[in-house]
Amino acid sequence: MSQVLHPIEKTIIKLLKTTSNLTEEQISEKTNLSIDQTRRGIEWLRLKNLAVVEESEKSFVRLGKNGLLAKQEGLPERKLVELITVKPLAFGELQKKLGIETNIAIAIAKKNNWIEMQKGESINIVTLKQKPNQTNEEKLIALVSDNKTPLEQIRDSAALESLKKRPDYIIIETTKSRTVSLSEHAKSIDVDKEETGAIDVEADVPRVFAARTHPLKDVINEIREVFVSLGFTEVLGSFAQPSFWNFDALFTPQDHPAREMQDTFYIKEKLAEKLASQNQINQVSMAHKKGWKYDWSVDVAKKMVLRTHTTCVTIKYLAEHKPQDARIFSLGRVFRNEKVSYKHLVEFHQVEGIVVGKNVSLRDLMGIQTEFYKKMGLDKIKFWPTFFPYTEPSLQTMVYNQRLDKWVELFGMGIFRPEVTRPFGITRPVLAWGGGIERIAMLKYGLDDVREFYNNNLSWLRGVPKCL
Repeated sequence: MSQVLHPIEKTIIKLLKTTSNLTEEQISEKTNLSIDQTRRGIEWLRLKNLAVVEESEKSFVRLGKNGLLAKQEGLPERKLVELITVKPLAFGELQKKLGIETNIAIAIAKKNNWIEMQKGESINIVTLKQKPNQTNEEKLIALVSDNKTPLEQIRDSAALESLKKRPDYIIIETTKSRTVSLSEHAKSIDVDKEETGAIDVEADVPRVFAARTHPLKDVINEIREVFVSLGFTEVLGSFAQPSFWNFDALFTPQDHPAREMQDTFYIKEKLAEKLASQNQINQVSMAHKKGWKYDWSVDVAKKMVLRTHTTCVTIKYLAEHKPQDARIFSLGRVFRNEKVSYKHLVEFHQVEGIVVGKNVSLRDLMGIQTEFYKKMGLDKIKFWPTFFPYTEPSLQTMVYNQRLDKWVELFGMGIFRPEVTRPFGITRPVLAWGGGIERIAMLKYGLDDVREFYNNNLSWLRGVPKCL
């Protein structure tokens, strides 16, 4: 039985009879059809069982920005070894030469037993114990070099995983391709004798999808409405913040691991022109000296970062307004230098809130959180004691996930420590809480991978109900 074929289909069949297993791009090039015409014709043939489409994917490894720099200058630990090969150097001298790479270089070199630290009366001296041969990580960087190397050619998986943990050293790219060949039936078709299809006036019209907001944006708007309905006022702040407000004002010590390049995005060669009033700076400095027993540096506090949380917005509001009573919240994007996974992103959304009052207590905070979760459709919750650096006491909110049949962590909460509030003249208790919005959205939409919100899967985006 003959089939009605479109001229595009005939053109593709003629080509595939002479050369099989071609990609869409190859078919387009050899037939002078546009890529859209080619894909449309292949889909028609596939639906008629005249074409066989096979999909495959291949992964390649290439060097990121820091990997390319390491190829030219060496890894931080190698640069450290070269600097102290001739003679030991003081830690301060190494910092001048290695800059922000100093800590990671020393950490790796100590782990590999290449160096030792000798404590003097006022300075630490770094001494070479043994000069290492070329490491597996260095061999891998040399192998990849400026090329895209197929992943299957990388034999040293341990070195690959080690470099993947370092930000922007190794990038793995996956490319997908489709090859097309004719089915057995199509090979016997004489396309010159087949009828050419006409326009089907009774065919279904194209489906039209009305514009709508993104499901994650719906959740963000819902959270904003809930807090406003509970009597809270939203405050806004910039994505870029001085380390002073992002870390120091929250009593985070200046040698805390969260401040490392591996955890925080720093803005290169950019320092804050104005931090706060001189009195506020002095009070925060005194709190750090008294609480953490070290010499606080205003230069470190001036470093600009992409905010790692929105608490920096709320604490700045407290410092500037010193309210006796307040209900405020901040909602927006935050940035963490983390490896992307099913539960972590480098850019995501958080909501933070504070309540200031004469007699407010942890019980009030638990009540606010319970009411918030109920309005979001989450009824089964409980609170667990935990630790957070700038609140005491602190609690972790746990919400029961019916689908997974287990309790999952959501917001953290507590009462700001005196070391956070007193430097800014706040004497009343301050209730504080915060957490990631994507986690709530995952519960609402039944997702197990946070990346689904950013994959642009149109079938999922169009199919998510507006009301849950």
